[in-house]
Amino acid sequence: MIAVRPLPSLLTLSNAQVAIEALATVAFAYSGLIVAARKRLDAVGVVMVSWLAAFGGGTLRDILLQRRPFFWVEHASWLWALLGLCAAAMLFLRQRHFMLTERALQWPDALGLGLFTAAGTQFALAAGMDGIVAVLMGMVTAVFGGVLRDIVCNDIPRAFSDHQPYASCSFVGAWVVVGCDAADAPDWVGLLAGAGVASALRGLALWRGWRLPRWRPEE
Repeated sequence: MIAVRPLPSLLTLSNAQVAIEALATVAFAYSGLIVAARKRLDAVGVVMVSWLAAFGGGTLRDILLQRRPFFWVEHASWLWALLGLCAAAMLFLRQRHFMLTERALQWPDALGLGLFTAAGTQFALAAGMDGIVAVLMGMVTAVFGGVLRDIVCNDIPRAFSDHQPYASCSFVGAWVVVGCDAADAPDWVGLLAGAGVASALRGLALWRGWRLPRWRPEE
């Protein structure tokens, strides 16, 4: 009988969550930076909008779950990375780069959606929350940074208005995490499966041009 080796210590749930949130934070911060640049905000505005996009959803999740310290306080180096990203973008990003960058950003954003969804759901499950609550926490983590970003920039949040599946992809991915937890699968399996499903659905929606039905009250 072949003995199954335990996972290396580096592949613990805590380390996986940190790595996942770091990758998602970069993707979401860059989305905020592009929006701020399009609005021609000053340096403070660029940093604040990028901060909201990167950390807003996770901060709201931590508030609702009464989790302290906030994840960006616990990993203060991410704040330095955010400042560095904003400074580099303001020095080198120009108007002609916006369209190409925005298109390229859709795929890291899809990855960030899945990663934040899985991490937020897993945090809620670890706190003993019910399945539906954990799913909502995953969606809050993944979606509300972008919502706050758009509100501050005086736009209707894209997650609510562009008719492309976004929050719904997060919803499905979060239930995958909950299902893996209910099946007593290892926590890292739930994280990877939930993130993969949410990101894959978002990627398919972008590739295939899927649209959600819009409400037409005049009909």
